[in-house]
Amino acid sequence: QVQLVESGGGFVQAGGSLRPSCAASGRTFSIYTMGWFRQAPGKAREFVAAISWSGGRTSYANSVKGRFTISRDNAKNTVALQMNSLKPEDTAVYYCATNHTPFRFTVVPGDFDYWGQGTQVTVSS
Repeated sequence: QVQLVESGGGFVQAGGSLRPSCAASGRTFSIYTMGWFRQAPGKAREFVAAISWSGGRTSYANSVKGRFTISRDNAKNTVALQMNSLKPEDTAVYYCATNHTPFRFTVVPGDFDYWGQGTQVTVSS
């Protein structure tokens, strides 16, 4: 059974940093793109960042580019999102996900078939 478990969210003041991570099990994750998405209250889920199976390719939403960094450790089946210079508008539940096609890079939410339960990130002004 595939499981994705996020941790490392929390409460931080504007300008601060957080590093949520996601532990994966039940699949050979080293051949799949991994992504982070977020959903704020009353808003649709949106793409944040993605990293290819080898870690050699990444993509970021314009709103987080230059502030967030996605990374993965295939030996440990983990993916992390280093979030710096956080803003109140970054407040959301953050989800990690894995796509359903091996060796295919994508940022489209519909291409991701397994999702974690989410971790709350709250940034105060």
